Amino acid sequence: MKYSRPADIEKRSFEIIKSEMKTEPAEDIAPVLMRVIHTTADFDYEQNLVFSEGAVQAAMDAFDKGAVIVTDTNMALSGINKGALAKLHLEAVCYMANLEIAAEAKSRGITRAAASMEKASRITGKPLIFAIGNAPTALIRLADLIEEGAVDPALVIGVPVGFVNVVESKERMIKTAKNHIIARGRKGGSNVAAAIVNALMYEKIDPDRNK
Repeated sequence: MKYSRPADIEKRSFEIIKSEMKTEPAEDIAPVLMRVIHTTADFDYEQNLVFSEGAVQAAMDAFDKGAVIVTDTNMALSGINKGALAKLHLEAVCYMANLEIAAEAKSRGITRAAASMEKASRITGKPLIFAIGNAPTALIRLADLIEEGAVDPALVIGVPVGFVNVVESKERMIKTAKNHIIARGRKGGSNVAAAIVNALMYEKIDPDRNK
């Protein structure tokens, strides 16, 4: 095969993506957008993925302060590059499998995703980046917590996939979170959430990788 090394395949993939994109995104968001397309092979994200002004820089600043990345699924957590986390001295957590969270959610009649956001909101001392790729209830509860003043995320990545409350939860978060990266509409997923986190970390470590 012409391209056998992973790095060569990735580089060629990005060249193809760039050549087929119909838009020319701003320099700061282009690496994130291109990596999402690389992960999904879906060019709809050119239109669907929206960034608040300064969202990428907010992530860079949070990384400098040792951010904790909170996911709503273990799948998203698994997809986050552990080598990049280590290089940047960051931590990534997911509370969905936490037995205490499961018990609390059952007793209160709420989803584990919502209860997980409440637990994460109590993390102190470090900036929080939320990467939500599956549960709109996580995004909804997080919006509640932001509005209540219980948490002030450095960045919210809101890309849950599905049909029930998905679009509404994303539109609400666009209005609620100062710094956000949101996939409007029904598309998204844990792989997209992880791809965005990875793109941001790669940009911090080696900006040329995403180009």
